Amino acid sequence: MSTSTYAASGTDQPLNSTARVATASFIGTAIEFYDFYVYATAAALVIGPVFFPQGSATAQMLSAFLTFGIAFLARPLGSALFGHFGDRVGRKSTLVASLLLMGICTTLIGVLPGYDQIGAWAPILLCVLRFGQGLGLGGEWGGAALLATENAPKGKRAWFGMFPQLGPSIGFLAANGLFLSLAVLLSDEQFRAWGWRLPFLLSALLVMVGLYVRLKLEETPVFAKAMAQHERLKLPLVELFAQYWRPMLLGAASMVVCYALFYISTVFSLSYGVATLGYSRESFLGMLCFAVLFMALATPISAALSDRFGRKPVLVLGGVLAIASGFAMEPLLTQGSTTSVALFLSIELFLMGFTFAPMGALLPELFPTRVRYTGASAAYNLGGIVGASAAPFAAQKLVSLGGLSWVGGYVSAAALLSVLAVLCLKETRNEDLSLVK
Repeated sequence: MSTSTYAASGTDQPLNSTARVATASFIGTAIEFYDFYVYATAAALVIGPVFFPQGSATAQMLSAFLTFGIAFLARPLGSALFGHFGDRVGRKSTLVASLLLMGICTTLIGVLPGYDQIGAWAPILLCVLRFGQGLGLGGEWGGAALLATENAPKGKRAWFGMFPQLGPSIGFLAANGLFLSLAVLLSDEQFRAWGWRLPFLLSALLVMVGLYVRLKLEETPVFAKAMAQHERLKLPLVELFAQYWRPMLLGAASMVVCYALFYISTVFSLSYGVATLGYSRESFLGMLCFAVLFMALATPISAALSDRFGRKPVLVLGGVLAIASGFAMEPLLTQGSTTSVALFLSIELFLMGFTFAPMGALLPELFPTRVRYTGASAAYNLGGIVGASAAPFAAQKLVSLGGLSWVGGYVSAAALLSVLAVLCLKETRNEDLSLVK
């Protein structure tokens, strides 16, 4: 493969090197998902007592999970906002802006006083910053996926689209690894007083690295060609809902299984494992760090398979296995064996990586260039409302009503929804992204 990609119009103008595309699409999503997972982990461990000290431990946990869900409600708005500018102005500048917003909000959460210091303002400001996190992430993934796929050579879009899909694994590993280190090095009192803030503050340094990489980028060749042919729309969102609402909704439904697998097996399971199963915070975080390696392993495997056999066969296979995995939740988590818990987490996160990897190519392939940023982002983030925003909260309610088997049923139902949506989509492996549809 040559060291540079070239404009799709056939000019000799070199654009982004393969290494630069891979690095920029990967590092941005790794940082953004690090920011997001830092909050998810903190929500399971400490957000409730610090910002919602009144009420029982269960009420605190439910309040923390509600603030967790706020960001998912903001993500579709972020996809509309950043998607508009991404389709109007370009992928590069929009990706820089989304990264900045996410990093600033995450850092500010790290210095936000708790309820004991500023009273009701603490949870209010927390919700505002959490909303900002959601806006930023709403614009991040779509741009990173387009950066990868619009620079990809023929027949390699899923492989290139894998790089932003690896970001969540590394971001999660970094976030939980840091929390694990703090759990080992600090006492519970120190961790609750100030230690939990350190991962949020570290985000500022990571964002500087991400900005440096992204500012070195050139615009993608597919978008540059579209602009040369005057294909820019005044309101991409209007055309998306007018002409491409069906692939947007089916794409969103196909994403639900990814979100449900991930957030049930991490955020809910972490809370349940510590509060109910009796694991220490550091031991359960250690199991999650081990299990997420299987998510990272599944990502390139699934990407390579979807380039060879198509997106639909790989996603249907992963979805069917995910349906079956829901039935394994109660027996594996209630055996009282660390091995069985680690096995369940590893299975769920492997399946998450397996179903998540092809999405980096599939969702951009569903839309023409002029609405691709908006459409891919909208599908990705609308799926999060169904699959993730309420998942930890709903799981907490379901386990109190019917036990873990009901939570497993939630996972299976989410996977069934995604399988049905994928079956309704056309195969997109051979789509030409530079063509107007």
